[in-house]
Amino acid sequence: MAISDVDISSALSAYLERHPGEAGPLSEPVQLLSQGSDFASRRNFPMHVTVSALLVRGAEILLVEHRAYGILLQPGGHLEPTDATLIGASVRELAEETGVDPGKVFPASPIPVYIEYGRVPARPAKDEPDHYHLDIGFAFVTDADVGRIQESEVRGAAWYPLAEAERLVGRRIGRAVSAPARGALWGQ
Repeated sequence: MAISDVDISSALSAYLERHPGEAGPLSEPVQLLSQGSDFASRRNFPMHVTVSALLVRGAEILLVEHRAYGILLQPGGHLEPTDATLIGASVRELAEETGVDPGKVFPASPIPVYIEYGRVPARPAKDEPDHYHLDIGFAFVTDADVGRIQESEVRGAAWYPLAEAERLVGRRIGRAVSAPARGALWGQ
């Protein structure tokens, strides 16, 4: 079963319950979601959902050099009609872009560790007008390494020390390493 607007709203609600201070910046997507309009579809404008994976290995986090944007980011991308859950879509994107074995990836929390709402400039080559992404990020832990990267989407994938990754990518990195269930997964 494909991801529904109800699934997206539920993830957003759980996130806002944990991070009530972010209700203001996320008020527009909350409003749009209340109107219901298949926000899992990449062809939904003015907004659709993307997912990301913050993969932590010890004191490092995996980042990719995004081909289209030319910057370092966490792995992620658009939902597919075959995705059944947001967290599953996040693992799929991670495995596609970085070649990390999904069987060696463990969720740090079932609740997103960050949700960001951001403008995406028009991409005429993809027949996409200016629009917004509601990016839902989940944290994972692993002891795996990078495999074969998806060269059509990323230029490279590498492990970065957490402090450096936070400086390069932003505060969402700190959330990845402080996800509530992380200690339980590693027996700490």
